[in-house]
Amino acid sequence: MSADAELLWMLVVHLALTALPAALAAFLAMRRGLRSVPLLLSVALAASGVAAMLVFWAFYLDSLVGQATVFALVLGSVQGIVLCRPDRLDRDILGALWQPAALWALGSAFILYFGFVHGGIDQPIPVAGTRFSHTLPTDNEIPLFFANWYYEHGHSGTPPLYADWLSSDRPPLQVGYVLAQRPFGWDGDGTHYQVLGVVVQQLWIVGLWAVLLAARIRPLARGLAMFAAIASDIAILHGFFVWPKLIAAAFLLGALAIVLSDDWLRLRSNPYAAALFAALCALAMLAHGASAFGIIPLLVVGALRGMPTWRWLGIAALTGIALLGPWSAYQRFVDPPGDRLVKWQLGGSLAIDDRGPLATIVDSYSEAGLGGTLENKWNNVSEIVGYGDTKDAVSGAVDEIEDGHFGRAAMALRIPRFFSLLPFLGLLLLAPVAMLVARVRGRPDGPEWRFGVLSLAYFALACGIWALLMFGGPDSSTTIHVGSMVVPLLAVCGCVVGVFSVYPRLAMALVALNAFLVLALYAPSLSPLPGTSYSILSALIAAASLVGFALVAFRRAEF
Repeated sequence: MSADAELLWMLVVHLALTALPAALAAFLAMRRGLRSVPLLLSVALAASGVAAMLVFWAFYLDSLVGQATVFALVLGSVQGIVLCRPDRLDRDILGALWQPAALWALGSAFILYFGFVHGGIDQPIPVAGTRFSHTLPTDNEIPLFFANWYYEHGHSGTPPLYADWLSSDRPPLQVGYVLAQRPFGWDGDGTHYQVLGVVVQQLWIVGLWAVLLAARIRPLARGLAMFAAIASDIAILHGFFVWPKLIAAAFLLGALAIVLSDDWLRLRSNPYAAALFAALCALAMLAHGASAFGIIPLLVVGALRGMPTWRWLGIAALTGIALLGPWSAYQRFVDPPGDRLVKWQLGGSLAIDDRGPLATIVDSYSEAGLGGTLENKWNNVSEIVGYGDTKDAVSGAVDEIEDGHFGRAAMALRIPRFFSLLPFLGLLLLAPVAMLVARVRGRPDGPEWRFGVLSLAYFALACGIWALLMFGGPDSSTTIHVGSMVVPLLAVCGCVVGVFSVYPRLAMALVALNAFLVLALYAPSLSPLPGTSYSILSALIAAASLVGFALVAFRRAEF
């Protein structure tokens, strides 16, 4: 079997294993009378994350218990799906659910084969660290390292350090996904892990589709938003370099779909909706701690659309405690202190010491003083804007092109887009300008306009909160990869859908041109590993997957 065919087989296996508990949950919800497609997708996402955490704790209890849980989960999901009799469920709703499922599969195939377009399938983790950017740290290997330890040892002893990272320093959700699928096929070079990581990262596609459906975005605008998102630096780079940041974004998007739903006024007093919303937020935190920067503005949006009842808030709190409590106990009692990321981001301290988060934050702000604190916050804003770095990058790229160094020019342009939010948006920054012009000329309205304004307001609020909470300075600034990936994804969608509401042809032109430039920027492999070379077959599969993604995204079939 060729490497590309083997990769395709792995992709099919991991897509199926990831989808089983999610599909079962959606079918069960349909049998209970739930007919809202956005809510069904949110239920499916929550079930997927809860299943991964269940497996994680089962393996922590004992390796044999973990393996038994995995097989019971897979076989039980298959049996449950059969007993649900999908052939007797509402065909209109099933017809609406196939689109996000197909988009998820095609998006995963595109990212996977686009990432391996220069080969390196037998050394996936090093390839992922250099394929689309400067050499990245080995953070993409951390979940694999600890998953291997739990698989072999369970709770027998404390996991060893990975570099200088404790097992409690990083949330465990991606570890759970790895453990949930390792018994069904694994290897020593990490290819299965890479494929699984790509598949799970692309769950953001399902979450974003749920948001766009909940906001009642029309098919053409919805397709444009989805295509702009998949052909973006966020999806390409962070989808292939499998640190668990896009997984967290998927759950936050699922929670946002609940808030944006037409049924929110009813759901804000529904106990099941409270548990679902809280579970999605908790799972986002169990995927990556920076999700807090996305949850805060999400709560603001929910409150503005209608405050939930006290009973709803109580059920949500209990659900969050049930999911987050065991991990908090692990951090405190099993492998303490587990607070390094909090001290790093909020206190600006990389030092490993005995101080707690609060003491670290107080000490750091006391040392900086008022002047230093204001300077740090301004640096955070400057990092988000990225004007100086972008100007230098463009100037350097022009010089490299004049000297015939096209690879160096591409790398120079990739750097500011990796670090700063506004440069990442590129040509899409013209969208808010066009929206402002349209607003001056009249009073635009409609679901697309409202969603565009809401998304950009969410983006601005999230950036403000992020800039204030991050300590700032060289070691703790507001670079994209230390924040919540839901923020740039919503910025892309807000720009596209917002400008579509007033100038549809401009929206189509911006999306097409921006996608072309992004794909051209990331197609070359600028730091190939020895022994690798371009694969025509991988390029063809990636292109076919992207075309298929577009065809499905722009289909008008909907419930």
